[in-house]
Amino acid sequence: MPSASRTLDTGAAEALRQLTEARARRRPGPPVRGLLPEGDVDAAYAVQAAWVEDTTAAGARVVGRKIGLTSPAVRAQLGVDQPDFGVLLDTMEIPDGASVDITRTLQPRIEAEIALVLARDLSADTIGEAEVAAATAFVVAALEVVDSRIADWDIGIVDTVADNASAGLFVLGAQQRLGSLDLADCAMAMWRGRDVVSEGSGAACMGNPLTAVAWLARTARHYGRPLRAGEIVLSGALGPMVPVAPGDAFRADISGLGQVSAIFTGEAE
Repeated sequence: MPSASRTLDTGAAEALRQLTEARARRRPGPPVRGLLPEGDVDAAYAVQAAWVEDTTAAGARVVGRKIGLTSPAVRAQLGVDQPDFGVLLDTMEIPDGASVDITRTLQPRIEAEIALVLARDLSADTIGEAEVAAATAFVVAALEVVDSRIADWDIGIVDTVADNASAGLFVLGAQQRLGSLDLADCAMAMWRGRDVVSEGSGAACMGNPLTAVAWLARTARHYGRPLRAGEIVLSGALGPMVPVAPGDAFRADISGLGQVSAIFTGEAE
């Protein structure tokens, strides 16, 4: 199958090449924002879509989406002022409680989130919190390992969007019914070993994770990739993200949803 990069202009094709090479060589590369028109998020999403096309052509399967930069704390950490989204692949999922070889990542950071599993498509003309709640089969405590292919996390919005919203790996806990649970009120604490390293609540995620997913559904539809039944949606960080090192064991507890955990092994590259 021909590479999706053939549909991109010269700058976007070079951005795709650099990000693909960083993954293949397992070494972060320079920012790609200088290769695209300044602030051109549409061009960055085109690079992302081309990478997803190439990766699925090679055998990976799309299982959902992730929303990034929903938390003010995370936006402040990265110096970015708007949310974005990326694609989740089956190759990114880690079983709850499993050991993760850290060399699967380049510059890992971890955050706790609420994930939604959709029972039906979210592609209508009007999509708000009520529509998201009605389309939700399950809610799940989740960990997302974000990972940038840009050296030293020197990213702007164009860099992270082109880099699949800095998606790395994800871990899902047990599925729960949404019912009358108020996701905005869900309290989160994340531990590294015995130390609490991140705290927050559902309200940190654009006021409510349902609001974040409604934003994603509208935005994904705009880009011609509406949310579909069966997809997993990582709705965004509930607190600050934390660097990951070999030997770290993380556990997050989200009220009403339960716990989710992961252990990182291996040696940093």
